[in-house]
Formats: sequence, C-alpha cells, structure tokens
Amino acid sequence: MQRRDFIRSTVAAASLGGLLGVEGNIANAQPAAVPGASRVADRVDGSGLQLSLAAYSFRRELSGKKPTMTLERFVDYCAEQELQATELTEYYFRDKSPGYICALRRRACVNGLAISGSPLGNDFCHPPGPARDKQIAHVKAWIDVAALLGSQTIRVFAGKAKKGSSEAEARKLAIAGLKEVSEYAGKKGVLLAIENHGGITSTAKQLLALVKGVDSSWLGVNLDTGNFHTDVYASIEKAAPYAVAVQVKVHVREGKKPAEEADFKRIAAILRSAGYRGYVALEYEAKEDALKAVPRYLDKLREALA
Repeated sequence: MQRRDFIRSTVAAASLGGLLGVEGNIANAQPAAVPGASRVADRVDGSGLQLSLAAYSFRRELSGKKPTMTLERFVDYCAEQELQATELTEYYFRDKSPGYICALRRRACVNGLAISGSPLGNDFCHPPGPARDKQIAHVKAWIDVAALLGSQTIRVFAGKAKKGSSEAEARKLAIAGLKEVSEYAGKKGVLLAIENHGGITSTAKQLLALVKGVDSSWLGVNLDTGNFHTDVYASIEKAAPYAVAVQVKVHVREGKKPAEEADFKRIAAILRSAGYRGYVALEYEAKEDALKAVPRYLDKLREALA
C-alpha cells in the first residue's frame, strides 16, 4: 500500500470509528462534541434562521363579526410573500374538526410552507379546581390538533398570579401545569414553547426559572423580542439559547420610554450567536395597516436573517 493510500484509509477508519462509537455500532453514533451556546437538547452546533409570519399580525382581518381574511387566505398570503413557513394562531381557527385541520395542513404543504407554530392562550396559575382542569384540558386538546396539523411548536403561557397568591406560588402552579402538558406533548411529538409574556415571565430570569423548573426536552422558550422591557437586548440574549420558537416584533420598548424600531440585524446576530436553528416569525402589532406594513417589514427581516 502506498503511503498516501495508507494515510487516506487510516483517516477514513478514524472518521468511521468516531461515527460508530466505541462499540462500532452506528445506532449508537454520537456527533462530535462541539461546544455551542444553545441549551436545547440534541441541537447541533451552528445556526439556521428561516422566515415565518404570525397570523396574529392580521388579527383585525381574521377576527370580529365580519372577518375580511380566513386562515386559508393567510396561508396563501405567506406563500405569495415567499416565506418558508406560516404560524397559525389558535384564535382564528374556524373549527377544530379533523377535516378542517387536514385541509389547512394540505394547503400549507402544496404551497411549500412548513407550519412553524400554532400559538394558543392558557393560564396555569389557577389553583387546583375546575378552572385549572379546564386550562389543562384545553392545552392537551390543542396538542392533539397541532399534531394533526403538523405544527412544529405550540406557544403557551405560564399565566398570571391570582389575587392573594405570591409569585412563588404562581410559579409552582405554572411549573406543575407545564410539566403535565409537556409530558403529553412529548407523546404526540409536538414541542411546547413558553413565551415571555409579562407577569411571572416578565424577565429572562423569571422565564428561565420556569423552563428549568419543568426540565423537559419537550418545553423550550418562545422568544418574543417585543415583550422584554428591561435591558431588552441583554434579556433577548439570555433567553435565546433556550428558544425553540421566535416571534419578532417591529418595536421594542425600554421601561416607560417610547417604543422604538427594533434592530432586526442585532436580533439576528443574537440568535446566530445563541445557536438558534428554526423559524423566526414576524408578529406585527404596530398601528399602520398590516396589509401595507407587513411586506415592508418582512423584507427588512428577510435581509437581516440572510
């Protein structure tokens, strides 16, 4: 064997050995241990950012007594904007029948769109009783819907501390509820993503206390860039390594100061540095008409993510 062939075969064998593991079993193969910023289990090093749009951006058009837009039309709109995905918020589903859900899934599929998320509203800070049971059942039912829909994540809330309840008590209740639904979500193959949404999730520290308290591979963070109001970008930086879903608002606000334009490029840099892989959904909430403003902001966000 010539020297160069020997070297080539030795390198190949070493590489294969690394892939197969110590017992030479490809089923037990492990990726090379490369330290990364991400704290999400099984996420490989690096970053990949893809663009989505939240249906909530068209809340005025999708709701009310006489909606001017349907979820079907919203899916088409996302395709027309050449996005990679669409985020379908629970509030705007006409019904929860399998036929309707499967039709939405098909519509997204034939238009080349993934369903990046299907946010819902919930409150796990109720004490034990009928109100809490109803919230748990609601989330589990939506997990079933999301699994049929093919949604990758579900945005969930922790809830709000009730009158007479301390933050510590509310956190304990929220963690218990999140643990129960995370276990259920794992059986259905749907990731849950808890949002920084005020109350006991106002700060990155509060948010991560819940994530770490639940300690489930089926629960991560739904990072809403517009919902931190203290050290905004530093807070985004702290939460980003735990993100499994991201919603980007067009404005940020520090404390009681006036809102200002979000720095999309800075946000994208933070996500890359945190090793985030996944969808970044524009969630438009500003005053300008969404049909006029959304395409412009999508272009800005697309440029930042490129």
